[in-house]
Amino acid sequence: MNRDSRVRAFVKLGEFFGQFKNSGIEKNNLQINEKFYDEFLTQINRAIHYNGWFTKDNVLFSIEEWAGLLTEDKLNNWLSNYNNEVSEPKTIGLIMAGNIPLVGFHDFLSVLISGNKVIAKLSSNDNKFFPIIASLLIDVEPKFADKIKFVSDKLTGYDAVIATGSNNTARYFNHYFKDYPSIIRQNRNSVSVLSGDESEAELKLLAEDIFRYFGLGCRSVSKLYVPKGYDFDNLFKAIFSYKDLVNHAKYANNYDYNKAVYLMSKFKILENGFFMLKEDPSYGSPIATLFYEFYETEEAIKTKLELDFDKIQCVVASANKDYSEVEFGKSQHPLLNEYADGVDTLEFLFAL
Repeated sequence: MNRDSRVRAFVKLGEFFGQFKNSGIEKNNLQINEKFYDEFLTQINRAIHYNGWFTKDNVLFSIEEWAGLLTEDKLNNWLSNYNNEVSEPKTIGLIMAGNIPLVGFHDFLSVLISGNKVIAKLSSNDNKFFPIIASLLIDVEPKFADKIKFVSDKLTGYDAVIATGSNNTARYFNHYFKDYPSIIRQNRNSVSVLSGDESEAELKLLAEDIFRYFGLGCRSVSKLYVPKGYDFDNLFKAIFSYKDLVNHAKYANNYDYNKAVYLMSKFKILENGFFMLKEDPSYGSPIATLFYEFYETEEAIKTKLELDFDKIQCVVASANKDYSEVEFGKSQHPLLNEYADGVDTLEFLFAL
């Protein structure tokens, strides 16, 4: 199976994904629909019963994002940066996270489209979609049949590993897989730097960066840097359209719990009935909370971000700032070449 065949298979998957959108689900005249459409739609509707954070809105958002990336032009442009073709496929062990829908798909795609084999241990929080996706790919391109395997217990028979987890599990992974080529990912958070001159439209876009996936993604903004004397009123106005989040039981429980902890600990917080702001030097804020920190000068914050680059997934700011990696509203729309933790997965795979 050559690269063109692999690309065509994922383009077919992208066309299939393209039927499932928040703006409307519409069944098209695709041959693979006969086998997979009803099963996939059923899983979309059932996802929240297996994982309370996987609302239909968020599941469809993730699927639609991937539909937009799995096109022939985008896949070929991505791959054109790599001149390698795998002559002897390696078996890559994947340990996937499950914090947001299809969070492990980029690794899954990278391994297969590079010509290697996947043996994946799925997160119990997101283990329903990947078997359907694998079956669809095999139906489109039967040569994928011996290249995809899922396991429920420990990984065996791999040549290299890509593992995603917390800081604690990363220490375990680094020890356990020390004799193998590996990419070990751990906790990272995304931040936003505000100047105080942002428009209402920009702040509303930032709200999407904060609240998409309930803030559970590594690209979700969990920390703000603001200039001294910053007025948070405009931010609160911009995020008010997300007030219905508090009607989601798991989010509401986290909001109530964290608010109670802060109040009992006599921490100073700003809150609006569904969301809290707390001054804190940490990067990882709890659900329904956004940490913030004041900065003196733009040069000082730029230096701070450079020193802490290994803790930060991406920096969201106005496009005219030289420390901006992502514009407002774009943090949940990564491109194929925007790799987690800044580690080029394809470069790693082609070098094996």
